[in-house]
Amino acid sequence: MDYISEAGHVSARQGHETGKRSQEGITRFIEQMGLSAQQDGVARISGRIFGYFIVHGGPVSFAQLAEELQISRASVSTNARSLAALGIIERITLPGDRQDYYQLAVSPFLRMIESYLVRMQQMQNILQQADDSIPAEMHATHARLAQMRRFYAAAVQANQQLIEDLGP
Repeated sequence: MDYISEAGHVSARQGHETGKRSQEGITRFIEQMGLSAQQDGVARISGRIFGYFIVHGGPVSFAQLAEELQISRASVSTNARSLAALGIIERITLPGDRQDYYQLAVSPFLRMIESYLVRMQQMQNILQQADDSIPAEMHATHARLAQMRRFYAAAVQANQQLIEDLGP
């Protein structure tokens, strides 16, 4: 396929190089998303799938996703369910097609923050229960619990503000 350069010249080689560079950039981004997810304690494949959907949006079938990311359909199923549970992607159906498809959810980044917020609030409850049930004479333990409570209180407040700032 021929492409027109900025100077107006047609160059098949330049178009090939641009297409190759674009695909390499996309592949690198998807792989970096996988590595980033892995560093956060999330499955590398989940990060790659998320990266794929950031680039392509969807909808895409399990089979397509498995083929394009060169992973098993079982891995796609497991990791797509995890991402769907976090609200990052959503399962959809297409009229007349029996396959399930996934696409990037609306506001996936807000949904990520909201799920973090829920976990932080759960941790606040755990810390309160610990503070109430650990013997009062364990002063050092209570000091560490207080430090954790301050951290989670600040984190909850900051994330609530972030949701408010980025929300619709």
